[in-house]
Order: sequence, then C-alpha cells, then structure tokens
Amino acid sequence: MRTFLLHILKRFGQFVLVVFIGINLTFLIIHISPIDPVEASVSAMTAFSSSQPEAVELMRKSLKELYGLQGTPFDQYIVFWKRILVADFGPSLSAFPTPVSTLIGRALPWTVGLLLVAIVLSWVLGNVIGGLAGYYRNNRLLKLVGVIFMALNPVPYYIVAFILLIVFGYLWPILPLTGAYRMNMQPGYRLDFILSVVLHSLLPILSLVLVGIGGWFLGMRALVSNIVTEDYVVYAELGGVSRTRILGSYVMRNALMPQVTGLAIVLGSIFNGAIITEVVFGYPGLGRLLVSGVETGDYSLVLGVTTVSIVTVSTAVFLIDLLYPLLDPRIQAG
Repeated sequence: MRTFLLHILKRFGQFVLVVFIGINLTFLIIHISPIDPVEASVSAMTAFSSSQPEAVELMRKSLKELYGLQGTPFDQYIVFWKRILVADFGPSLSAFPTPVSTLIGRALPWTVGLLLVAIVLSWVLGNVIGGLAGYYRNNRLLKLVGVIFMALNPVPYYIVAFILLIVFGYLWPILPLTGAYRMNMQPGYRLDFILSVVLHSLLPILSLVLVGIGGWFLGMRALVSNIVTEDYVVYAELGGVSRTRILGSYVMRNALMPQVTGLAIVLGSIFNGAIITEVVFGYPGLGRLLVSGVETGDYSLVLGVTTVSIVTVSTAVFLIDLLYPLLDPRIQAG
C-alpha cells in the first residue's frame, strides 16, 4: 500500500510540473507574439468610424486591463496566474460580453466526448483485432483486415473525413454532415436528443477511428507475435490450456502494457485531432472555438482554450498512470 501511495505522489508531482511548465510556455508564447491584441482590437473597433483620441486612449487602457497587460511583464505574469487559479479568463472579445469560461464550458464536453470515444474505440478494436491476428497468424480474414488497416494508417484523418462527407453526404446521403445535433432542437436529456447527438457524431468518430485503429493493430500484432514464442506460452499449449485462456491471460495481458503507455501518449495529443475534424464537420467543440479565437484575434479565448487543453490532457495522462499498478503489480515496486 505504501509503495502505491508513493507511486501516486510521484505521478502527481509530475502532473503538477507538466501543467506548470505548459501554462508558463503558453504565457511566454502569447507574450512574444508579434500580434498586439490591444492594438488589433482598437484597430478593429475604429476601422469604420472616427473616434476622438481621448476615447481611443481610454479604450486602449480598458483593453489592457481586460487582457491583464498592465504594468511590467512580472506584473502581467502575476495577474495571469491569479486568473488561471480561479479559471477567470475574462470576457471574450469576439462574443462580448460572454465570459471565456462560459464558452469553454459549452464546447469542452463536445470535444472530450467526441475524441475520447474515438480514441478508446480505436484502441480497443485495434488491440483486440491485432492480438487475434498475432496469435492466429494463418487466419485469412485477419490477414485481409490487417492489409486494410495498414493501408488506412498513413492516410491523414482529414482526407478520410472529406471522403466520408462525399460518400455519406452526397453519394449515399444517410448521415448528417454538420453540427452536433439537429437544428432547432432544444438540448436536454431526452431520447430524441441523445439519438440526434449519436447520429451527428458518427462521421467525425468514424474518420478518426478508421485512421487511428491501424497503429494499435500493428503494435499489438507485433507484440503478440513475439510473446507466442515464449517458453511459458509453449508450455501452456503443451499442457492443454485452452487457446482462449492462453490468449487472454498469458499473451494479451503481457502485451498490453506498451499499448497502455501508447494510449497515454495519444491522450497527450488528444486535441490535435479536434481542430480540423471539428471544422470539417462543423462540430461545436474546443477546436472550432480555438480557430474562431485565432481568426478574430480573441486573446482571452485563445489563452483560455490552450490552458484548459493542457490541464485536461495532463489529467487524462495522470489517470492512465494511476492505472498501471492495477494492470501490472510489478510497477508498485518501482
């Protein structure tokens, strides 16, 4: 028990360090950017109308206070962390006066739900089918499936997304092409709304799963192919242990640890797939929100989305780290 607690404390320390470094890098990158959000906002507001210099200066001062850009860089850094700790990123300039935290709160569940389902599905299917292909190496159907997955693996997911749009949106229009649910539908915990959400998520999830499943398949097949030649597997087969039990208890479980590590790495890049996927399918998640913030020069929105992404991904990886001792008790001694 003590070693497990030490494992948790060590991983929690790594989690805090990663979040701290990531958020500090966000602050640094945004502040060394050649784009001045205050001047960009002033220019946008005064582009189509003439304003008195006093009014412009007052506007500039108010925007600096709004963005937390008053005083020295150290003063700005302190204000930055004060806002982070209370999750207050100020109002969004592109959706003024709606707070950034409100916009993120609306978009985050869509992104997390979409990408987690896609990643977990591709991980489970890839590992199960890959394990079967590695153990039953002469099965023709599994060989054919392997060829298909290997062909899809190097294809960019947005190419697959566009192909799915053409096939299921125009050639065989049976699935909705855009949005998270049917237009003019009131969100709520109702069966018709849930079915609409599931239906609208099929194409985005399918585009990510078709591309992502190949890597897990190849990795698990290679691991299982090496493990089946180990002495303890051969001994179990000679001893009359059923092949199903050998595959599940002896082969797949020992091959799973590298795949769990890979899952943690993929979760670290979970929001990479959000941006283009959500833009292609008009999905109302963080990726689309981030693109909107960059296009409109919404400094607070970009800062908020980036910070929440860092914290969310780090939390997911931290939780995966806590599962390691449950899958392999030997880690507790490390």
